[in-house]
Amino acid sequence: MTEVLPHLRRSDARDNRERILEAARTVFAADGPAVPMRRIARHAGVGPATLYRHFPTKEALVTAAFAGQMRACYAIVDEGLADPDPGRGFTSTIERLCELHARDRGFAAAFTAEFPHALDFTTDRERAVKSLARLTRRAREAGHLRADVEPSDVILILMANGGLQAASPAARVKASRRFAALAIRGLRPPSGGRLPGATRRTRGL
Repeated sequence: MTEVLPHLRRSDARDNRERILEAARTVFAADGPAVPMRRIARHAGVGPATLYRHFPTKEALVTAAFAGQMRACYAIVDEGLADPDPGRGFTSTIERLCELHARDRGFAAAFTAEFPHALDFTTDRERAVKSLARLTRRAREAGHLRADVEPSDVILILMANGGLQAASPAARVKASRRFAALAIRGLRPPSGGRLPGATRRTRGL
């Protein structure tokens, strides 16, 4: 009996953690990562103390909740870089990232630095941004993008895509696909005039 009780406690703790993460992903996807921690606890069916025992801060919860989406981002960008056609690789990456962000508004907000002090997530984000920069430069140097397109323009596109409003997740994804197509078309040569300078928020990425 003494051996069974610790095992049950560990099992309960794992179950509670998974319920909290699933609740966080659901709530964040619907309303973004600014929702109160108590609401997530209620959605998970646990008390606030249990939630904070597993995740002492909102940043810790965001980082854990979006780990899967971050891996999906890596895979999308890596596949774009592996495509022998730089233009096709760039286009498919932007389309897929926009759709991923449209399906989960919480992840879109976190990806665009909603929580800059979440060290692990920030490190992951910087890795993804550097890969996106390589993807953009490769497509630009191959002549598939305007000569004045900057890597930060991709982040600008993702930020704008994250702000799309729609009546349902399906409608948001549909709008995101159209937005991505329009944005990609705007980056392609030829086009009249140079683009204005990078915005303060995206400059230097």
